Amino acid sequence: MRVALCDDHGIVRSGLRRILDAEEDLEVVGEAGTVKEAVALAATCLPDVFVMDLGLPDGSGINATTEVIRVSPATRVLVLTVHDDIAYLRRAFEAGAAGYLVKEAADIELVQAVRQVASGKQYVHPTLGAALLAPDAAPARLAGPGGELSDRELEVLRMMALGLTNAEIGEELYVSVRTIETHRSHIHQKLNVRNRAELVRRAKEAGLLDDKASP
Repeated sequence: MRVALCDDHGIVRSGLRRILDAEEDLEVVGEAGTVKEAVALAATCLPDVFVMDLGLPDGSGINATTEVIRVSPATRVLVLTVHDDIAYLRRAFEAGAAGYLVKEAADIELVQAVRQVASGKQYVHPTLGAALLAPDAAPARLAGPGGELSDRELEVLRMMALGLTNAEIGEELYVSVRTIETHRSHIHQKLNVRNRAELVRRAKEAGLLDDKASP
């Protein structure tokens, strides 16, 4: 099976290559460190599996996943990330990923995950898979005079209530500050809130915060 790697840290790519090249049935055919390089590599090498990081210097691995599949439809993308978070998992699969693995488990589970997605199946990091099936895994719902918040607006609301800046929220969600400003505007309009105290209260009502959050 032909495998490509994308991570912006060369030392991480070297470690992944060492794990995969030790297997007789796996061959690493190329490495990339940016979204642009990943798409070009997919187009030229047409790998069976592309192991994809989410945090890249020129964009999001979510966008890279979409583009890789566009230029090489047969390629299966396995997201390998530090984010042990259901929200990121959902976004990755919505973009077309076939697997999601947390980096801390890569030395044990990477080979199994690569083989599983290459065989046409999906792979989800066990802890996240269990959480995804849990009854309380369904996203919270919250509405105000202006309508119901979307899943992304709920994410932004939680981070706003925790005191993160637009830039910090954008970095966490891999989107621009302008996009976050738009989400904030929609949240204020829908909930008709005027200050952070009201934001925290509404976020707690939706179960988005733990007891540590305070106005």
